[in-house]
Amino acid sequence: MNASGRGNTAAGASRGGFRTERAPDGRYRWQLKAPDGWVVAITSALFETPGEAERGFDGLRAGAAELTARITHVRDGIGWIWVIPGSRSLPEVRSSRAYERYATNGRFG
Repeated sequence: MNASGRGNTAAGASRGGFRTERAPDGRYRWQLKAPDGWVVAITSALFETPGEAERGFDGLRAGAAELTARITHVRDGIGWIWVIPGSRSLPEVRSSRAYERYATNGRFG
């Protein structure tokens, strides 16, 4: 992890902060981890390079004050997730896992 709290790859860092990881198709996505290593958010988008993933994350952070999250039922399976819709109402960011009950959606809820 560097001084900004960012690691270049998921394998290169052990705790919290922003990470990029390689998807099975060879492209990249980002994830945000809590200081205890718990993945709390992942991007739905795939990027061609780690730098593009980082710029996508930075763009999301820059507009954070205008973002609205919503809680929705998962499509395949049982549970609830939170999402931040992006363009064309596709999820820009989502929780890293589904929660069993609506009232416990979110790590701290």
